[in-house]
Amino acid sequence: MDSVWGCPIAGDIINAGSMSAPIFGAGCDASEVFHLITGFSASRLVLTLLMAFATSAGQAGPRARDLGVPFDGVPGPLNAITDVAGVTVGHTTLIEDLANGHKVRTGVTAILPRGRNTIVAPAFAGSSVLNGAGEVTGRAWIDESGMLESPVMLTNTHSVGTVHQATIAWRVRNGGPDASGYWWSTPVIGETWDGDLNDINGFHVQAAHVDAALDGAAGGSVAEGNVGAGTGVTCHGFKCGIGTSSRSVNISGRAYTVGALVQANYGIRSSLRIAGVPVGQHLKEGAAGREASSDGDNGSIVIVIATDAPLLPHQLDRIARRAGMGLARMGSFAGNGSGDIFVAFSTANAKAMDGAQIRKAEFLDNGHLDPLFEATVQATEEAIVNAMIAARDMTGEGGRSAKALPHAELVKILERYGRLNAPN
Repeated sequence: MDSVWGCPIAGDIINAGSMSAPIFGAGCDASEVFHLITGFSASRLVLTLLMAFATSAGQAGPRARDLGVPFDGVPGPLNAITDVAGVTVGHTTLIEDLANGHKVRTGVTAILPRGRNTIVAPAFAGSSVLNGAGEVTGRAWIDESGMLESPVMLTNTHSVGTVHQATIAWRVRNGGPDASGYWWSTPVIGETWDGDLNDINGFHVQAAHVDAALDGAAGGSVAEGNVGAGTGVTCHGFKCGIGTSSRSVNISGRAYTVGALVQANYGIRSSLRIAGVPVGQHLKEGAAGREASSDGDNGSIVIVIATDAPLLPHQLDRIARRAGMGLARMGSFAGNGSGDIFVAFSTANAKAMDGAQIRKAEFLDNGHLDPLFEATVQATEEAIVNAMIAARDMTGEGGRSAKALPHAELVKILERYGRLNAPN
């Protein structure tokens, strides 16, 4: 079998715990593929995607630049966080209609700073909180030590505990203890609340789904929209999800890359701005559940910034703070009920993590950081727009639905304001 209902199969059948599924190729909408296959588990329909759209299969559907949305800066070859050499990303996506009427619309996303070597090789890191109505575990140790010693995992609010424990178990199975002979781990788990569309109190994320995201993490293009931890989320009153982007910069003749990945579940319709245009003022109909209920900005966004520039932890704190400026460009005001939390890491200085008592690290002078600050703002903004462009309509828990940002209408609005580029 080389296709299912017109969706090409790009990989062999893969297994995640007791569930199996084919890896689908380009041309299949990630939000609809899940309805094509049944019978992978006696009790449920669960299709696990291990980078189905993030490896050789390619990126499904248009991205923001494909529609002519203008952005500042020069993107990397993939325009993704994986343009930072060594960074890998994996998704596990769960979409399921249960017999009891509940709807599963959730998942897990894994970002590994040094790929598989993340198990044994830390990275310098920093973090920032714009508004704290959310959670990213492990931040206290990042702030204290300046180190990221685990993958960065994303999921829904009520699955943080499961993902935390499963990530530690994965680490125990796949790496040796530290030099003292003990296991010690404080994994970094970020969350946003997907309860508008997902049966969030059903606790559907399991350890096997965490393993699948980690084991399936790969370089290459990254799936966006209704995938992984972004499966059931909305932003600015539209269906949203996972998005990514990157920027290439030159500092004193040396090239560096900055990449961003977002789990975007924040904001209200009226404040939405894209490419500086007040898009939300022109698209007021059909708002998603959060906007329609007039609850205000009660969502969240987790932003992960990666760079290969040699930076010290306090400099990475500064990079992380600039992610909030990219968020502001979208029209966010970081509402009282929003959890806006950012983590930044550098893949440079790998030799400084060799365990020696005296270590040496290179770092850029503070006076040369401005291009990286600007790249962070630019990549964050585009990653959020990419999440919105890639997302597709979804109906979920309680019959609530979220409409995707209408591409044709967006193009017309940008053109009206003179803000439309020729599509890529």
